[in-house]
Amino acid sequence: MPIVDINCDMGESFGTYTKGRDEEILKYVTSANIACGFHAGDPSIMRKTVKLAAENNTGIGAHPGFPDLAGFGRRKMDVTPEEAYDLVVYQVGALNGFVKAEGQYLQHVKPHGALFNMAAQDRKLADAIAQAVYDVDPELILFGLAGSELVQAGRHAGLRTASEVFSDRTYQQDGSLTSRRDPNSLITDHQSAVKQVIRMIKENKVTSLQNVDVEIEPQTICIHGDEESAVEFAAYITKALKEADIELSKISSFL
Repeated sequence: MPIVDINCDMGESFGTYTKGRDEEILKYVTSANIACGFHAGDPSIMRKTVKLAAENNTGIGAHPGFPDLAGFGRRKMDVTPEEAYDLVVYQVGALNGFVKAEGQYLQHVKPHGALFNMAAQDRKLADAIAQAVYDVDPELILFGLAGSELVQAGRHAGLRTASEVFSDRTYQQDGSLTSRRDPNSLITDHQSAVKQVIRMIKENKVTSLQNVDVEIEPQTICIHGDEESAVEFAAYITKALKEADIELSKISSFL
């Protein structure tokens, strides 16, 4: 029976602004990527989200991004590898403080937004991120886009890596995600999104927008928690995967 992890970005509220329905989604996902205060989140939200994840026995991950609250970390920034290293160490260390305060352990690190996408293609940036994660804790699991430079960099650094695929995003024939600026970047139909995921898991293939099959290795499935129907989709996909004889478990339990 295939086994996969389902991860979701969380802790994205900030100050008086509320984003996402973390408490409800945590009932369905197996790993949580918690914002570390740069692209979203703040210290109080970080603490509360870590506590919620622990209460649900959900794998806890740090979600470091660019210091870009206004752009939600989705805009590219011209950073050196050294700057990227510092950004990741700083944010992972901050979240890990709250994790330890709750008597828990940090399971993984998943870069956010533009940092994630840039590291998928830029090996020097990917190496810097992987080294930062390793230096904080070599037992951490590094999440990266399946087939990307970030996954390769993590393996080269001596980390366990999790190849990530996306339920609600379309793909290009080179295996990259379609840019969010493209009107065809998102899959809004729940049935179509789940059909894509099941094929990725059972056949290791995804059909690109160019109608070309791309080989893909899914170990963790990303769902987005900030969409209007996020909770409904989380419930739908977990039910559908179980009905397809796919086991769901946090990444550290089987990687």
